[in-house]
Amino acid sequence: MSFQPENLPAMPVELIQEVKGFLRLDHGEDDAAIAQMLSSAVHLCENFIGQMLIARPVSDRMPVRGEWQKLSKRPVQAITLVEAVAPDGAATVLPASAYAMDIDSDGSGWVKLHPVSNVTRIAVTYEAGLAADWATVPATLRHGAVRLAGYLYTHRDGETGNPPSAITALWRPHRRMRLA
Repeated sequence: MSFQPENLPAMPVELIQEVKGFLRLDHGEDDAAIAQMLSSAVHLCENFIGQMLIARPVSDRMPVRGEWQKLSKRPVQAITLVEAVAPDGAATVLPASAYAMDIDSDGSGWVKLHPVSNVTRIAVTYEAGLAADWATVPATLRHGAVRLAGYLYTHRDGETGNPPSAITALWRPHRRMRLA
């Protein structure tokens, strides 16, 4: 499972200020670069822990099967829409009686389509993420992202080296892994 950074909410000024405080910077000349590095750090965090940090809408397209199918992102907060997708890409909202849905205690979302004629693909729209906003992200995840953004900033000129292991130590308790 890989999270894509394109729908990540904008980095708030307060979070950029945390990175600047960590780096002991008192100017605003590099704020855009810091925001970009912070976005990269958050993206890496999400991929490391296997969960989305900030709740946001997600849409999965999947083939129709007569069994429960797991949604790709977590933790799922709510499943909001299930649509039948025609071969030409047109989507039609399915009535609630056409499918079942479930969200496990670990935040995994599931959808099962009841027998429906002429439906071969579905699109499921749902909300997934640990926190409603940056202020409510767990402190260890937030601090790890700030430290990683600081590391990326100080090594932006191509210096080699591994990020501090303290970052993964902060994130590891939140990590959700899939066993194959």
